[in-house]
Parts: sequence; structure tokens; C-alpha cells
Amino acid sequence: MKLTLTRADRSFTDWVTLLSLIQSSYAYMEGQVDPPSSLHSYDTKTLKTKSREEILWLAYADRDLVGSIFGKVNGKSLYVGKLAIDPEHQGKGIGGQLMKALETEALERNLEELELEVRIELTGNQKAFAAMGFHVSKSSIHEGYDKVTFLEMRKKLNP
Repeated sequence: MKLTLTRADRSFTDWVTLLSLIQSSYAYMEGQVDPPSSLHSYDTKTLKTKSREEILWLAYADRDLVGSIFGKVNGKSLYVGKLAIDPEHQGKGIGGQLMKALETEALERNLEELELEVRIELTGNQKAFAAMGFHVSKSSIHEGYDKVTFLEMRKKLNP
């Protein structure tokens, strides 16, 4: 398998495949996280708009789309969102390579850190992000809830 990472530009048009990839990657969360993922409100138009407002990196195994990640500049940080890896390709380091691509982009933009949010129920994801150098910076509550529902995690960048 030849893995290729590419930063999406305006020539990318395969929104149906990208939406399917993200949905299949997040399917395991169904019934596990409360409130449900914001992904339920996504469609191809949402992704196209998101990609115009944010940075989108894509991972291809040979010619198949197997991973994606969004990044959004937020002050001196780059917010990492919707990291998705095809379930059949998880555990092969693709997520780490996509995170590294965003980290490199953040450094090129002279940003100081990466930030992300992870659901409180997803302890495996919390451990994976900690192994990548992220630390919990804050616990937060979704509107309408009275208990912690997600953690904010940050990673300081060293130029």
C-alpha cells in the first residue's frame, strides 16, 4: 500500500466519498457519546463549505481515500477537527501522519499550538492524543448538560 497525503484545494470534488469516510470512521461512537456527534448535521454541502473555511488534508492508500483531517486557525492555535480514518485502515499510523501534516502547517504559519476536543467517553482517543503530545487543558460541558461532556486538549509546538 502506497500512502499519499495531500492538502485539498479547490479542485477536490469528491464530497460524497469524504462524507462516507467520516461517517464510517465515526460510526463506532453511535450510542456511546452523549450528546450525539455534530456529524449528524453534516452533508456534502457542509463539508464543501468547511473545506473552504478551513484546511483539509487527505490521505490516500493507492487511489482510495482512507483518511482526512480539518484544521482551523484560532488565534495562535490550529484547531484540529474531524480526524477520520477508514475503519479498515485504522491502526496503521495514518492518523498520526495527518496530525503531523497539520502540525507542520501550523509551524509554517507561526502558530503556537494545536488544540482539539475529545468526548469524555472516548478514553482511547484521549490516550492516543496524549501519546501524540497533547495534554488536557480544560473540561467542558455541552449546552443543556450538567456534567462534563468533553475535554479540550492542547499541544505546544516547538519551531
